[in-house]
Amino acid sequence: MASSTVTSAQPERPPRPNLAFRRLRGKRSPAEFAAAVRRAAREIGERVSCDARYVGRVEAGEIRCPNYAYERVFLHMFPGRTLTDLGFAPRSSVRGRQARSTSESRGAGEPYETYDTRDTHNTHDLYETHDNNEESDVLRRAFMTSGATVAAASLGPLGLAFDAAAAGRPARRAGTGEAGALEEAVRRIRLLDDRHGADGLYRRAAAPLRTAYALLDAGASRQATADRLYTGAGELAISVGWLAHDSGRFDDARSHYAEALATARMNGDAGLEAHAFCNMAFLARDAGRPREAVRAAQAAQRAARPLGSARLMSLLSLREAGGWAGLADRVGCDQALVRAQTFFERGSSDADPEWMSFYGEAELEGLEAQCWSTLGDWPRAARHARRAGDLQDPHFTRNLALYSAELADDLARGGHPDEAAGAGMRCLDLLGEVQSSRVHTMLAGTARVLLPHRRASGVSTFLDRHGALPRPA
Repeated sequence: MASSTVTSAQPERPPRPNLAFRRLRGKRSPAEFAAAVRRAAREIGERVSCDARYVGRVEAGEIRCPNYAYERVFLHMFPGRTLTDLGFAPRSSVRGRQARSTSESRGAGEPYETYDTRDTHNTHDLYETHDNNEESDVLRRAFMTSGATVAAASLGPLGLAFDAAAAGRPARRAGTGEAGALEEAVRRIRLLDDRHGADGLYRRAAAPLRTAYALLDAGASRQATADRLYTGAGELAISVGWLAHDSGRFDDARSHYAEALATARMNGDAGLEAHAFCNMAFLARDAGRPREAVRAAQAAQRAARPLGSARLMSLLSLREAGGWAGLADRVGCDQALVRAQTFFERGSSDADPEWMSFYGEAELEGLEAQCWSTLGDWPRAARHARRAGDLQDPHFTRNLALYSAELADDLARGGHPDEAAGAGMRCLDLLGEVQSSRVHTMLAGTARVLLPHRRASGVSTFLDRHGALPRPA
């Protein structure tokens, strides 16, 4: 249908070179940069066929805004930056009914998406099925790269069910009931993780995530509901990413966190963006990328600053401290820890996100213990780990096991094998309820340190009992 507000004789504007993107390429050739893009895509589970020609077209300004797959890859390559920072036009200025020009139209199998700002007659948007074009464009396009399809999905004990229409027909639009069910699924996953750890939950949680994307693809009856669905899907992606993270599936976790970040950016959700960067910083630290951890934590703080939650800023400062510790920067770590404590002392507020229910004084002590442990200050690390265990609410069984494992390792490395064995035994007592690869890995490291001290009081008993544990799958 022709637009009634646009004429067909609009002059064509020459593309403007993307100098910001060219600067990011640096001294690498277009082919070398394209190879880096493909590697980054594999890291987050995307499949793009970037080549030197694509890089050239971006730099020439012919591609004003990348498709969603490339967006995720570029934001993964350059944490903390937006598409605008990368020299692209805002998606809102190029999407919707704005048609692609003939010269920029995508060929079969071509891995990129190009846009023209000129409207043309007799051009329909492929997904223009809702009365509200903006909502249609967001909900229909946002997760095309996720592989989600509108199909029946049952989430069983995790509590979210979504009944789709028959195959080949679009599902009905989601309403407040589906948005509420999605939010409840996030809460239940977090609760189960707090009590039992991630290992037994990760594969089961994939089903709610697929359903969340199907809900997004189906569309929503109202914009307020669409916003809830976006936030819920993003939070669910983070929760599933954390389950992957805690069970040692770092590549899967990275992909889920990147998906959550893209969701946040698409919906302008600063709270979700801060949460995604928070977990990305934690993952980067655990994966041995401390500089990335620092940058992600700093990006999280930039997103979180306008939200007004001192407790959130405290946690994000701790994430930054963990990165500095991994870089062996004691001064940077100490400064971040001081900020974390200062923010924490301001107390809780109504602005604190719901997902931060785990963050109290015990977690503050536990994360500080991890920083000092990374820096090799075993006595200081043990002191904070002990306080974390003493302060922890018994509801958070997984965290109790984690703090006990941290204490055991710090004591063992600090030359106190008998006390380390006692802390290790307390951790082993909790493993009937907790399934966490993180905890198992920490205990295995402690056992290796204690092997030469088998004759010390309690050490032999700990080693024998640890050796009898079933190996995590």
